[in-house]
Amino acid sequence: MNIYEQQTSNKRTTMALLGAFFLLFLALGAGFDYFYLSFDPVGAQPTYVMNAQGYYEAANTSPQLVPYGTIAALLFGAIMVLNSVFNGAGMVLRSTMARRAVSADPAEQQFLNVVREMSLAAGLPAPAAYVVPDPDVNAFATGFSPENSVIAVTEGLLRTLDREELQAVVAHEMSHIRNYDMRVMTVAAALMGAIALVSDFAGRSMRYGGRGGGRSSGGGRGKGGGPLVLLLFAVWILLVIFAPLFSRMLAMAISRQREFLADASAAELTRNPMGLVSALEKIRAAVNPTRAINNGVAHMCITDPRGSLIEEKSGFAADLLATHPPMEKRILALKMMAYQKAPAGA
Repeated sequence: MNIYEQQTSNKRTTMALLGAFFLLFLALGAGFDYFYLSFDPVGAQPTYVMNAQGYYEAANTSPQLVPYGTIAALLFGAIMVLNSVFNGAGMVLRSTMARRAVSADPAEQQFLNVVREMSLAAGLPAPAAYVVPDPDVNAFATGFSPENSVIAVTEGLLRTLDREELQAVVAHEMSHIRNYDMRVMTVAAALMGAIALVSDFAGRSMRYGGRGGGRSSGGGRGKGGGPLVLLLFAVWILLVIFAPLFSRMLAMAISRQREFLADASAAELTRNPMGLVSALEKIRAAVNPTRAINNGVAHMCITDPRGSLIEEKSGFAADLLATHPPMEKRILALKMMAYQKAPAGA
């Protein structure tokens, strides 16, 4: 695929993954309403609970007509997303101890110049330029919109890369801003945290608050609804247990797709895929972790801050744990792009 085909493919895949993320979140809330809060909009199904003798009997309670659990979960997720929108960039910069780049330092002045160049190439306002006090080679972008965006690089990156490689890395981060990747990842991270909390709440409610209550306590809806409802209840229990794992896998998959897209977009901005290849090879050689950047910011970085050796792995375990695709695959894709031409009329 050429640059433009790569962008289209990655955008389509990312939208599909985000759709799966929202479906998982909604399934948790709807299941909690249906099996635990006795949600029944038509009020046609009786509710059964287990009595003291161990038998199921009809409860003298009315079915719940409003999905309060789902509404509360969605509001909770929205609040978490809004908090990340308004406070996310500041929290990220404080957590990494990043400082403003200064023109008095020649390396940082070059960084400022490159940021301005790439913002002009991308047709965006110049983001704020920050430097992270860490000897490892890494970079990230943050901010919910191009108007309040930030590009941060480590001191190690400024010392290790030449100007062409620095331009490629800044173009990669500028691409995250131009493609609104930060918005996607902010929402994904907030939903991942919300799903984990909702899953924990649902599990605790079933263990400690289910006696004499809704359908989940004794499987009343399942008892009176036949095998299909019992199967749905079992599936929902598995979702409650494994939702944090599934949400992490989805968030990491989104992150990996955005990295491929940013690599392709950077090659488009610089018209020099081999510049980013050279930069990634140097980043790959720096295997030490970026200690100033914690795991909560890992998905925003150009490489996993835990150490680039993690990105050498592939398979199920890597898909579960890695925030970035294997570096070898990224470099190979860029080398292939170096020999591709844009489609006619592009």
